[in-house]
Amino acid sequence: MSINLKIPDIRELKPRITVFGVGGAGGNAVNNMIRAGLQGVDFVVANTDAQALTMSEAERIIQMGVQATEGLGAGSQPDVGRAAAEEVIDEIRDHLTGAHMVFVTAGMGGGTGTGASPVVARAARELGILTVGVVTKPFHFEGQRRMRLAENGISELQKVVDTLIIIPNQNLFRIANEKTTFADAFAMADQVLYSGVGCITDLMVKEGLINLDFADVRAVMREMGKAMMGTGEATGEKRALRAAEAAIANPLIDDVSMKGARGLLISITGGKDLTLYEVDEAATRIREEVDSDANIIVGATFDESLEGVIRVSVVATGVDPAMIGANQQIAPVPAVEAFTARTPDTQAAAAHESRIADLANRLRADNKRIADRIEQSAPSSAERAAVQPLIPAEPAAPTSIDAVAAAAVADALIPREIEDVTIRPIQQPKAPFYPDAMAQEAPVESHEAPPKVFIPPQPERPASRPARMPRIDELPLPAQNELRAQRGEPAGDEHPEKRRLSLLQRLAAVGLGRSAEE
Repeated sequence: MSINLKIPDIRELKPRITVFGVGGAGGNAVNNMIRAGLQGVDFVVANTDAQALTMSEAERIIQMGVQATEGLGAGSQPDVGRAAAEEVIDEIRDHLTGAHMVFVTAGMGGGTGTGASPVVARAARELGILTVGVVTKPFHFEGQRRMRLAENGISELQKVVDTLIIIPNQNLFRIANEKTTFADAFAMADQVLYSGVGCITDLMVKEGLINLDFADVRAVMREMGKAMMGTGEATGEKRALRAAEAAIANPLIDDVSMKGARGLLISITGGKDLTLYEVDEAATRIREEVDSDANIIVGATFDESLEGVIRVSVVATGVDPAMIGANQQIAPVPAVEAFTARTPDTQAAAAHESRIADLANRLRADNKRIADRIEQSAPSSAERAAVQPLIPAEPAAPTSIDAVAAAAVADALIPREIEDVTIRPIQQPKAPFYPDAMAQEAPVESHEAPPKVFIPPQPERPASRPARMPRIDELPLPAQNELRAQRGEPAGDEHPEKRRLSLLQRLAAVGLGRSAEE
């Protein structure tokens, strides 16, 4: 038995980078990167939807949740996506083994990407792999529920990645117009991932003036929290400056600013005509946006396909949430070719780049106008010095009215001279201006009895007649006959013979209100 020991070839000792697409959005991002021709990267796609995996162009795919979902998807339930990833965690680790850096890309808000991407990132971190998350947030028209799921998924993912880049889909409206197709809009979002991965691989693989090793990249991106990426291209005069400013003003990245960034990776790529002055100009412009204590790593490489073109890529890590360009002071510049890969359809790409640059310039101009307006409205140092706190004066001693009146009279009695004429007031007593309040007569105490209170007399009431028993003749005739029978008296006739009354009798009966009488 013999043991053969072979020293690995130096060309094989290079960093291995893996792009791991999770869910439908992650798979689409991987497909766009493969079609764009990105080299030097391993692609892996994992999904719970078996139909989506059949359309993947990646050579390495993982079917998650065969038992949990039966290949039918997670149904916008992150718990199902998380369980599906845990089901194949050993297979995920096998695809991650040997990688030095992994980009986990997914769309937040659904089931598979939201639930499974933290599981994949956690597995990569446990293997000691530098892990970078690149995720998208839903459009506003997708509803609040999906946005809440996305925010929760981002919070979980941020705990298990070294660096996280967030791309809100709503920001696509900043660079799209009414003619932009849905597929083209998402391709623009995937371009952020393509640019970030491409600039890192170019710095470590391609020939250049200033090459970087993987340790430099790891120093900038290890445990740095949120990050931003941007890429810009320009040609002609001041191409280095214009490309650098286009890379800084990435309209698709979440609302973060490079101010306060703790790490900065700058990649400058050009043809053989790239000059040292242009490298210095681009790097200096970007360095002005971050603190002086930031860890800045600059690399410059050559690409023969970029003859006459300069490309600047920026990866800023450890940034704080803020509005893009809130602290930038960038003068408006002409349109530049920015944020695109070199594809055969360069004319359409150039049109998109021009719109992106125009929008970035407008945003910078608006921010500058707002900053100037705030500076003008703020009080100057001289005005602040002139404004002194008001100190209350000491209260004057109280003066009586009599003293004021006496002083006025004394001043009037002073003789005055006008040329050779002396004017003296007539000496006659005058009534004081204000009578003395103490000189008023005191109220005289009265000994008269107080008036009596009038009580009205009670009104007289008519005397009430005493109650009496009714007479027999006042009772009805049957009652009268019964009483008379008890007394032994003859009963009266119930139907007495009536005779015609005279006119006077009838009138009398009507006036008295009584019935006809005998």
